[in-house]
Amino acid sequence: MGAALLAVHVLAAIVFIGPVTVAASTFPRYARAASAGGALGASATASATAMYRITRTCAVLAVTVPAFGVGTASVLGVLTQAWVVVSMVLTVAAGVLLALGVVPQQRRTLTLLTQSPPPAGAVAGTSARLMLMTGLFSLIWATVVVLMILRPGSTTGVS
Repeated sequence: MGAALLAVHVLAAIVFIGPVTVAASTFPRYARAASAGGALGASATASATAMYRITRTCAVLAVTVPAFGVGTASVLGVLTQAWVVVSMVLTVAAGVLLALGVVPQQRRTLTLLTQSPPPAGAVAGTSARLMLMTGLFSLIWATVVVLMILRPGSTTGVS
């Protein structure tokens, strides 16, 4: 049972968290290009819109990752170990950052891009904030992955 839960947990992380991280990270690039206008701007706006949809959809689906992670940790009897607790806290932080920071900021940026012309400097400002937030989001997930691999202080017998 533990192996099946672990497999689903890892697959869900790859399939949902990977795309949300990439889409959220590339959104600011397309938003800046879209604010330039013209034919390339229209294409970049379509790309930014697609990145927003991927971010939003995969963010919702990514809830399965911690759900299966908690189930896996429970079955393996490691739910209270420090590396699991720290990973859960970081996961909550990443989720909050995504739900309350990244996705709403992407939505605001798309709203600015639909204004003709977009307010001067507004898209650049939202893009800069998004780059900071998505960089932090990616760093949090990289830390969680390292914790899942190294498992410092783990008593699972796997090293």
